[in-house]
Amino acid sequence: MINSADILHANVLIVDDLEANVLLLERMLRGAGYVSITSTMDPGEVCELHLKNRYDLILLDLQMPGMDGFQVMEGLKEIAPDGYLPVLVITAQPGHKLHALQAGAKDFISKPFELAEVLARVHNMLEVRLLHKELHNYNDVLEQRVRERTADLQESYLETIFVMTRAAEHKDEDTGAHVQRISYYSRELARTLGLDEQFVDKIFFASPMHDIGKIGIPDHVLLKPGSFMPDEWDVMKGHALMGHKILGNSKSPYLKMGAEIALNHHERWDGGGYPNGYRGETIPLTARIMNICDIYDALRSKRPYKPAFDHLKTVDIITRGDGRTQPEHFDPVILAAFKQNHQSFRDIFEAYTV
Repeated sequence: MINSADILHANVLIVDDLEANVLLLERMLRGAGYVSITSTMDPGEVCELHLKNRYDLILLDLQMPGMDGFQVMEGLKEIAPDGYLPVLVITAQPGHKLHALQAGAKDFISKPFELAEVLARVHNMLEVRLLHKELHNYNDVLEQRVRERTADLQESYLETIFVMTRAAEHKDEDTGAHVQRISYYSRELARTLGLDEQFVDKIFFASPMHDIGKIGIPDHVLLKPGSFMPDEWDVMKGHALMGHKILGNSKSPYLKMGAEIALNHHERWDGGGYPNGYRGETIPLTARIMNICDIYDALRSKRPYKPAFDHLKTVDIITRGDGRTQPEHFDPVILAAFKQNHQSFRDIFEAYTV
């Protein structure tokens, strides 16, 4: 709360071209206990002084040669960070009062000065101004706390997702690093595509859940070191539908997007994917982004049926094809974004590889 000491220590500027008026106002305010008073008789200095000192109150004469009080207020509006003009105008012209208030002044003092009026209006305006600043500062603190709490919750949320996905592929030591990389690939690619930050944020948290359905795949299939038999491959492909079933009924926007990705991230642009054989833009954008991220990471990683490829070999396979993976499998716009920013994929893989 604002107390009397706060008001008496507020920062006050007096602006008047007549030295007698400046001295009189200074004497009135100092006699009442105000301790931080500055004055100028040059209206051209006001904006520069206010930028430097951020006064709580400016006592501003309206009629001054060269630059009047209205022009000073226009200049102050341009530098007011919160749009608030802490101006108490001084005028001997009754007709100027309404004009001054319309120009942004908060109150006025009439000439000739009356001590009681000057002190009452200065006190009241400073009290309002200091309360306004206190509320603004409180809002800043509150917003910072909300940002910090949101960051904590997001970190916990992402950690929970990583635990869930590790449970889905619990025998693979690289799975934790894999899902981390997928998050960062997806975010980087979404930004390269120019998508809004809300989408970027959601896909960062949703993409690690792409293979959550593997939690329901029997170990003898999931962990088989060699090629799948046709019936085993059918079982393995079931993880897409299973992942959608696990995540699909949630109200969370992150889990909803995760469900969409889980179901569709093995679909191909040319229609040759699974489980539904979608093609082109019938495949959700999230899954089209996820598809190229998942393929990149799979090619970079060692598997029972293949060695780990280096970055340049992986980019060549994705962009030119190798028979198993073809550029026709990917949305051409997303493929172009990958080509533009593939070095960031390399950096992410190197940073998050066990």
